[in-house]
Amino acid sequence: MAAPADPEDAAAPEPPSDGISCLAWSPVQDMLAASSWDQSVRLWEVSGESGSAAQLQPRLTLPHEAPVLSCCFTKDGQRLVSGACDGKVRLKDLATQQEAQAWQHDGPVKAVFSMDEANLIVSGSWDKTIRFWSPQQPTAVATIKLPERVYAMDMKYPLMVVGCADRHLLVYDLANIQANQNPVKQGFSSLKMQTRSISCFADGQGYAVASIEGRCSIVHLTDNAQTFTFRCHRSTEEYCAINDIDFHPSHGTFATAGSDGSYVFWDRENRHRLNQFNTGTTPLSAAKFSAKGDRFAYAVSYDWSRGHEANSMNLPNQVMVHQVARKDVEARPKSAKK
Repeated sequence: MAAPADPEDAAAPEPPSDGISCLAWSPVQDMLAASSWDQSVRLWEVSGESGSAAQLQPRLTLPHEAPVLSCCFTKDGQRLVSGACDGKVRLKDLATQQEAQAWQHDGPVKAVFSMDEANLIVSGSWDKTIRFWSPQQPTAVATIKLPERVYAMDMKYPLMVVGCADRHLLVYDLANIQANQNPVKQGFSSLKMQTRSISCFADGQGYAVASIEGRCSIVHLTDNAQTFTFRCHRSTEEYCAINDIDFHPSHGTFATAGSDGSYVFWDRENRHRLNQFNTGTTPLSAAKFSAKGDRFAYAVSYDWSRGHEANSMNLPNQVMVHQVARKDVEARPKSAKK
């Protein structure tokens, strides 16, 4: 088992048996999901008083026919969406564990989202498309063709940002997507190397994009003065991939998780680090704040950043939950930094 970054961090029982690709919290209850290369999505119920260690109880294991790269809950928390390497996007009812719908891409599905404002499921794939699915139809209601494979993607309605292979970056307005499927902004990431993760601001006014060389770019869509790039998860000896970024739902601060085995909370407004937690040498492959922002889940799992030769059956695959303290995520001026 991985060593917790904080003594109070809780480990999920019955973790995946292979690499963990994605974490997702239910919007309406304390339920956490993890997709894995072991061809499953696992769910845990998370309990515990505020300020004390979380407790996790296994609730469901949803088997798939191929490694699962992504998962998310619908807004009501009653259904789970998953995307897998066989190109399937699945919508499952959690109460009955029955499949409500299954759709097909022509390549592995890297990202899935529930666009509840339009009652649609959105998926991005290595087949170089984004597709929009209705639970009432077996085929896509709309398809957007992309210049390359989807490597990273996020959406906070009406904003959707897609990072593709070869550093392509595309920004879409979902409110007008039916009338105009063209991106409102497109180009290349300002970072020098491959895009690894993307996260939209909680208010939809911008996004963060991070790469495999330990650099992160903050992009504000209307105020260029708030756009900047910084280094993280790197030292003079080594550059580490930033495997996931996630913005806190209410404070405007954000977290990064890297292949160096650490997660860091950042103050975007004042441009400095708030706190750093080191878990060891095993990469953190995914990370996510809960809907209320009082918990932070992270996955300790090999991320293939050092190739197959660095992989080992002895490496941990563990889902951990950190109880978020106010000091962890509350923005403060640099002069107040401790």
